[in-house]
Amino acid sequence: MTDQITNGALRAIRRILRAAEQGGRRLAATTGLTPSQLLVLQQIEKTGVTTPSVIAATLHFGQATVTNIVDRLEAAGLVTRSRGERDKRQILLRPTAAAGQLVNRAPDLLQERFTDRFESLPAWEQAMILAALEKLALLLDAGDMDVAPLLDAGPIDRPAD
Repeated sequence: MTDQITNGALRAIRRILRAAEQGGRRLAATTGLTPSQLLVLQQIEKTGVTTPSVIAATLHFGQATVTNIVDRLEAAGLVTRSRGERDKRQILLRPTAAAGQLVNRAPDLLQERFTDRFESLPAWEQAMILAALEKLALLLDAGDMDVAPLLDAGPIDRPAD
């Protein structure tokens, strides 16, 4: 019986990983972005003007991860960086017009679908799923990992419009 449960859990993990991989490929084909890059870009687009530290805190990404992603987004012409007027140490991020167009045509992210469906569950069920996922992260030695890879995959190759 234990083998059946273990195998069932492993199959479920593989299905989740495959869904994430397919979603990432679909996103890359449509926008040239990785899921992490799109999340950062969406956050910048949503706020209009923000800082890397606010994005890191909002998305629960490491500061180095956000900096790396913003470097790539800036190189692709999707965001601009400027110094704060009052505090020159502060870096302000703004979306470009191209960013808005890209965000609008991006396919639905797996996490958006998950969020919509997860939030419709009763609180007790959400708590059970969260507890199980936290335990799973610990079992896989992923309990303390940054939620986005430090070097978010490769350059942004945007498809021609």
